[in-house]
Amino acid sequence: MTIPSSGAPEGRPPSQPRSRLRYLAGFVAVAIPALAIAFGWELRGIHFPPAAEVTSRRVIALKSADGRDLWPTSHLQLAPVDANAMPPNVINAVLSIEDRHFLRHGAIDFSSILRALEQNLAARKVVAGGSTITQQLVKTLFLGPERTYKRKIQEAAIAIWIEHKLTKDQILTSYLNNVYLGSGATGFPAAAKLYFDKKVADLTLPQSAMLAGMINAPAKDDPIHNIDAARRRAAAVLDAMVSNGKLSEQDALVAKLHPATPGTSDVSPPSTGWFVDWVYNKAAAVTPPLGGAVQIRTTLDLRLQQLAAGVVKSTLARYGSEKHVGQAALVAMRPDGAVVAMVGGRSYARSKYNRAVQAARQPGSAFKLFVYYAALRQGFSPTDEILDARVNVHGWQPENYGHHHHGEVALADAFANSLNDATVRLSQEVGIDQVIAAARDLGLRAPLQSNPSLALGTSEVTLLDLTSAYASVRAGRAPTHPWGISGIRTQSDKDDVPVAASESRHSLANYQGELIDLLQGVVEHGTGRAAALKGFAAGKTGTTQDYRDAWFVGFDDSLVVGVWVGNDDHTPMKGVVGGSLPAQMWKNFVEQASTPTTAEAAPTLPDVPAIAAGASASSVFAGDGDANPPAAEAQTAQCNIPACEENYRSFRASDCTYQPYWGGPRQYCAR
Repeated sequence: MTIPSSGAPEGRPPSQPRSRLRYLAGFVAVAIPALAIAFGWELRGIHFPPAAEVTSRRVIALKSADGRDLWPTSHLQLAPVDANAMPPNVINAVLSIEDRHFLRHGAIDFSSILRALEQNLAARKVVAGGSTITQQLVKTLFLGPERTYKRKIQEAAIAIWIEHKLTKDQILTSYLNNVYLGSGATGFPAAAKLYFDKKVADLTLPQSAMLAGMINAPAKDDPIHNIDAARRRAAAVLDAMVSNGKLSEQDALVAKLHPATPGTSDVSPPSTGWFVDWVYNKAAAVTPPLGGAVQIRTTLDLRLQQLAAGVVKSTLARYGSEKHVGQAALVAMRPDGAVVAMVGGRSYARSKYNRAVQAARQPGSAFKLFVYYAALRQGFSPTDEILDARVNVHGWQPENYGHHHHGEVALADAFANSLNDATVRLSQEVGIDQVIAAARDLGLRAPLQSNPSLALGTSEVTLLDLTSAYASVRAGRAPTHPWGISGIRTQSDKDDVPVAASESRHSLANYQGELIDLLQGVVEHGTGRAAALKGFAAGKTGTTQDYRDAWFVGFDDSLVVGVWVGNDDHTPMKGVVGGSLPAQMWKNFVEQASTPTTAEAAPTLPDVPAIAAGASASSVFAGDGDANPPAAEAQTAQCNIPACEENYRSFRASDCTYQPYWGGPRQYCAR
């Protein structure tokens, strides 16, 4: 007979506690690796940023030619300010309402997470968050606002990484300069400027509380759109500061009784948006993404910009419905290509599409400049005659406006009166390939189709590109390409570094006088008479088939200006030609631009000779293209002309001077 062993009776299961421990151990043994695998899966491909991506992110600040801030409407951001240089009230307000234990905890504050979870469960919805400032910074810079478990895991991992790489001061500085604060403003420096026209160092307690209160819901608590909500939120911030021991109840009460009120800041007008976008994109393409603050001095003249916007707005308001004209664009530049005004449409607020830069349209007869330039280069003269009669090119037959022909006419008259048949016949004599070469020589960069109709402007161009080509004629040097950046200052620079022209240009002296005579004839007795000024004016009209596009591009003594009108959907206008609305707009703008206000001096003009009204440009631009050089030229034998030309776009060889980007009198080039 077998004697049962001691212990549990035969057939009974092991004790229950020991069984539970085994199950728990097994669960842990499986769960921990599973969780690790799950976390690892969610973190696959995650980017752990180096310190520079947090502390030295590029901030591009644009300024007008006279030093005023220019604001990209969708991203208003100024050069960063160190947290230690901000007022204590700013720091205390932000920490009290967003993360009062920021200086004591690590990347994650578990007590805040539990507290937020408890509040959310009680409210049965998300009413509180437990993110630290470091986590908020990660969300702002790297992950975006998506609310998923995967994103929260990634946020926590990157936050831990950043806390090990940066100091608390560095994290807080980056946060305060990158947090979104409504109305397009990013960072406290931009918000202080936008809402209160102040530097962040000058913010008062009520203003600091209002800005700190906007962090949670910048759209809802924007003081420009909802001042009551902004003030209620600011009061909550003040209460949080009292609770956090950073403010006395008495000071909080005084701040509540004298709440902040947003004022009118010195922000560039909305019409600058097209120019700002154009320059910002160029600057972003050539500046390093981790270069820190970059200050860009631009060529924009705010007075001329506002004049241009006013001309476009008033003209469309008066004639838009009557003539079925929905849009217009205007570009003004100096003869060297420096863009001083740019209007890309009827309203930037309604459409950020830049019709001056992005819209490629047929230029019509405004393209004829290149046909006649090609003819001059082959030995033709403006007084030579060409037959204006029906012409057939491989079955294609153009037609003069009005269906009239004039027989043998001088090239100058054919150009002034925009005779299509004569121009096509001339283009066939010189060759379409030579017309394209002439256009390229003057700087036109648009794709050009080698066909007979090119002579009448059937290949699409942009207004900016076409105006630049006309600027080459006015300057007497080609090619001329448009530019809007005159100086750049990085964090390592004490002053702006002038941006010098990098491309070589050649003289047009042999043809400039005759080209200007042709363009002057258009205004004096041709299709562009509506653009005539009291002084010198020259230009060319352009109208496309069925009145879909109308242009006038020309110049006076100091400005080269292009105007386009039409519709975005290419529907025809009602009888609008280049010599009507565009020429009138051109004249209206140029007349106002040439009359500075009494509070400002006339703009410094590039080194191009002036032409008296009625004078022949051929005589002025004879020989080497300079009209009566000043006597000072004889005194500049020691002037290093090549070096000065390379470093200053506004350099004038006659007296070895250049125009500083900040304005003021011309200065001698001592290079």
